[in-house]
Amino acid sequence: MPVLSYLDALILGVVEGLTEYLPVSSTAHLTIAEKLLGKSIDDPAVTAYTAIIQLGAILATLLYFLKDIVRFALAWFRGLRSAQARRDPDYGLAWAVVVGSIPVGIVGFLARDLITGGLRSLWVVAAGLVLWSGVMVAAERMHTAYDRRGTVRGEHSVTPVDGLVIGLVQCFSLAPGVSRSGATISAGLARGIDRVTATRLSFFLAIPALTAAGLFEAYKQRTPLLTLGVGPMALGLVVAFVVAYASIAWLLRFVASNSLLSFVWYRVVLGVVLLVALGAGWLTAT
Repeated sequence: MPVLSYLDALILGVVEGLTEYLPVSSTAHLTIAEKLLGKSIDDPAVTAYTAIIQLGAILATLLYFLKDIVRFALAWFRGLRSAQARRDPDYGLAWAVVVGSIPVGIVGFLARDLITGGLRSLWVVAAGLVLWSGVMVAAERMHTAYDRRGTVRGEHSVTPVDGLVIGLVQCFSLAPGVSRSGATISAGLARGIDRVTATRLSFFLAIPALTAAGLFEAYKQRTPLLTLGVGPMALGLVVAFVVAYASIAWLLRFVASNSLLSFVWYRVVLGVVLLVALGAGWLTAT
């Protein structure tokens, strides 16, 4: 029997696409889904597939923000050659993405065995879902304080320091259950950046982080991946791409006029339900 059937790939693709950019932790949902599908979540092939399927969501991000990415890249290269071009706000935002991508790359590489090993536990997932929700609430309160003072900043005021702080916070998302988008959006809000800009910045930071993780796992687990079959892998990637593209559009509209608190309630409820299921023996942690 194959490690992943076409139905498994379809379900996991939908889960990845729906949750990659929502602040609810895609790794948590994929881990839970894999467990409910009867998979061994510490199986090297399953672990690699969890990272590789993210490439479908990354492609959706690249296409959705292609014009912005090209604009930032051109501003960055112009700024490297011209002092006048460095005054362009896009130059500072481009540097924010570059600087913000470094910490998670370093920590992710150094802690790679822990991330794909010891942290692949539903106990960790449940703890991450509940505990990081408190951080998200604190970030919302800090952002409200900025809003009352009228000091909320937009995209043109994002600096490399913002990118570094958000990038450092992004490292916490290496623990399943925290959520990469939940970490980066919360950090942006805590820095006084408006919701839409913080969310867009989260998307931009996802591109290098998730691409590197997916390609590294593809190379590292290239032998186990052969057991999955080209068909299921392709299906999962395509489904993740389509669903993620729709999720990006929806989230940007949502955060324009809503806080993250509705996601907090969902995270806490899911985390508590998971803790109860583990404590009662209905699910095993790995």
